[in-house]
Amino acid sequence: MAILTARKVTKRFGGLTAVDTLDLEIAEKSIHSVIGPNGAGKTTFFNCVTGFYSPEEGEILFDGHRVERFSADQITRLGVARTYQNIRLFANLTALENILVGQHSRLKSGMIDAIFNTPRNRREEKEAVEEARRLLNFVGLTGKGDHLAKNLAYGDQRRLEVARALASRPKLLMLDEPTAGMNPRETGEMTAFIRRLRDELGLTIMLIEHHMGVVMDISEVITVLDYGEKIAEGNPAEIQTNPRVIEAYLGRETEAVA
Repeated sequence: MAILTARKVTKRFGGLTAVDTLDLEIAEKSIHSVIGPNGAGKTTFFNCVTGFYSPEEGEILFDGHRVERFSADQITRLGVARTYQNIRLFANLTALENILVGQHSRLKSGMIDAIFNTPRNRREEKEAVEEARRLLNFVGLTGKGDHLAKNLAYGDQRRLEVARALASRPKLLMLDEPTAGMNPRETGEMTAFIRRLRDELGLTIMLIEHHMGVVMDISEVITVLDYGEKIAEGNPAEIQTNPRVIEAYLGRETEAVA
């Protein structure tokens, strides 16, 4: 059963068509990778799904809702969260505070509650801190809640960004190059962690990733884009042997992975 469906999605920037009549379905509780060369339209499509861009044509359905004209905060409340290729933490906030920011869309207290520190406000603050500490433990950052985000190791910053995304209680988690800049040990740990997100939390995972070893190891379905068009889709074995994929993107890397 598809949790996300894109139909004929097209996004243009002037005379450049970044995403061209893209059809895509993401099965619920699957790990689905979107790959392709630089400039293939991967991040642009992510931005259309998450409300940063509105496509000129086509429709995007998430969990039964058409969202292609929704704002980013509306889509977050429906259950879509993401991370970024370049880490976007609040560098001068602590790890715990970064996760608390991620819970904002789920809090009910308003300005009046905050001004008068109502019982509801106090209860929500306590629950939010408890949830933030639970997420810190889940992503492997136990004891680092008081550390400034900028002082964390690179791999820990990546995990913190995932924890902040999880704080919004998503159904679909979109990861944009989660292993970028990692060494082999960190890459292996992140790959196992992504599996945990699906297996233990029941999340649907959609990721952009250039590390072909990670893609072939973790993905159940792979969609390949080139110049904004979908040129192939299938399981890792099918993608590894697809002539159009080899020509457009993978090349020698495919042989090495195979």
